[in-house]
Amino acid sequence: MDPDTPDAPRTLVLPPRLTASARALRDTAVRRGLYVVESAGFSVAPEPVGAGRGRAVHLHAGPSFADAVAPALGIALLEAPADWLAHLPYAFTRREIRAMPIGEAYRLRRPAFIKSPNDKSISALVYADGSRLPGPDAVDPDRTVVLVSEVMTFAAEYRLHLLDGAVHTGSQYAERGRLRLGPPDPGALAFGRDLLAAAHRTLPSAIVVDVGVDDEGQWAVVEANAAWGSGCYASDPDRALDVVLRAAGPSAELSPYDRDFLRQTR
Repeated sequence: MDPDTPDAPRTLVLPPRLTASARALRDTAVRRGLYVVESAGFSVAPEPVGAGRGRAVHLHAGPSFADAVAPALGIALLEAPADWLAHLPYAFTRREIRAMPIGEAYRLRRPAFIKSPNDKSISALVYADGSRLPGPDAVDPDRTVVLVSEVMTFAAEYRLHLLDGAVHTGSQYAERGRLRLGPPDPGALAFGRDLLAAAHRTLPSAIVVDVGVDDEGQWAVVEANAAWGSGCYASDPDRALDVVLRAAGPSAELSPYDRDFLRQTR
């Protein structure tokens, strides 16, 4: 069987410690006939033991594990551009957001919500000012990019798994900043469709976007996340797995469109 065809046998590689979401995706993958490899450490053989030759290899894991193993496994990792959120129209963000080197953010003298664009290297927090950020002894002030946002409080937040320009599945994951799982609000799905109608060409074919609503009923994008590193919460795990497999799959299967959204491994 040609491994580049949709019916090729598939392997899903997972990290050493599994979250509840990862376990749900693992069980779904097994039910669908994928071979699942749960890694013992931050290395995986190019032909994972027991996977069988010719299998297309996919991945679901956090950024550190993904960066460590994806190149050896020939996996193409898709993610949104680092400055994607900063370039969205105000109608979709409802707040000012800027992408900047952390060295510039050090000069902030007001509270701001600051985070890394596509990983967790800079903790996503409201910082009283730029002096509270990790210093130049910990990060490169010129090369470390952060997103700096006005503080916005969400009454509820939802995760949308997007595939080929459509909302593929979704879940509530928070209420007033605390974990709360449930089905997606119809408003979240409608907002996701509006976002895709305006901006789907700025995103890879498989991605996760979190959205939220404030106390005035205004919807806004919270952030974009790589689907291969995102929890599925209460989403349909079958449909979430569809998005994960596209977001972290064989480089040989990468579409010309998605080449612009490849993660550059650190």
